[in-house]
Amino acid sequence: MNVLVTGGAGFIGSHACVSLLEAGHNIVIADNFCNSSPEVLEHIKTITGRTFSHYNCDLLDYEELAEIFEKHEIDAVIHFAGLKSVPESTRIPLTYYHNNLTGTLHLLQIMEKKKVNRLVFSSSATVYGTSNQVPYEESMPTSATNPYGWTKVMIEQMLNDYTVANSDAAITCLRYFNPIGAHKSGLIGDNPNGIPNNLMPYVCQTAVGKLPFIRVFGTDFNTKDGTGVRDYLHVLDLAEGHVKALEHLEKKKGFTVYNLGTGQGTSVLELLDTFERVNNIPLKRELHDRRPGDIAESYANVDRAVKEIGWETRYSLEDMCRDSWNFIRTNTDKQAN
Repeated sequence: MNVLVTGGAGFIGSHACVSLLEAGHNIVIADNFCNSSPEVLEHIKTITGRTFSHYNCDLLDYEELAEIFEKHEIDAVIHFAGLKSVPESTRIPLTYYHNNLTGTLHLLQIMEKKKVNRLVFSSSATVYGTSNQVPYEESMPTSATNPYGWTKVMIEQMLNDYTVANSDAAITCLRYFNPIGAHKSGLIGDNPNGIPNNLMPYVCQTAVGKLPFIRVFGTDFNTKDGTGVRDYLHVLDLAEGHVKALEHLEKKKGFTVYNLGTGQGTSVLELLDTFERVNNIPLKRELHDRRPGDIAESYANVDRAVKEIGWETRYSLEDMCRDSWNFIRTNTDKQAN
């Protein structure tokens, strides 16, 4: 299958590209590198021994995106491209709505014109909002607490409406929980520009000495140790979920949603303790009050993904912590030489 991967140089996108290539598919990558590096493309080639076409393309540029479809026979699309920082989205909401919604609209318009009917969309567990009870199930109502989350809710609605109007369309939304880890090679992983918004990159940058300590927000939640509980999954498991979802679209039309997580909750302190234990590195911590909008628990019911697309996680929390540290340590060493 010839697959266009938007945002294919990003953290999750790059790992999905590796899984696609290793599964025998051909890929074309479109990325504007606003939060990724072109070096990642060479690392994907090194890992897989495969070559592919890639374009420095912003989905807001309709003509540029359309040209990719003209140059290649695209069978399906996996859509990762989008701005993704929750705090930033609250500061510049119009930028987030314009970028994430307009970019997706352009993609759908071109797909419709070129009769490309299969799409896997990178959604998020943030669409479950704050009113649903864990474990989250795909049938629950959606909402959001920030502009980034609302873009995911709105795009899911957009995709659902599109499949209703186009009987040949086959679209799957994958609601990620908390992906961490990195490729075993240490060549690709999560290394965001600036101060990280997510816990594991923050942990790794503290471990390597780039940041002085880890801020733990909230120690009085109604959880096992008072800290927030999240569903962490290895990015390699998540990447495999995209391949399974994509191949399932050959058999299933319409609009489908799947949770991708482990189905188990891990607290912040459990994650920090595991990281220290498997990597033999002490982590300095600073305790803070809860942030506005933080919820106590978020974890998935993954029965639908297991049953319908045959996807299950393989990697443990120890693997996630070990592989995350291996990536940051390896790449920090390279930067220092």
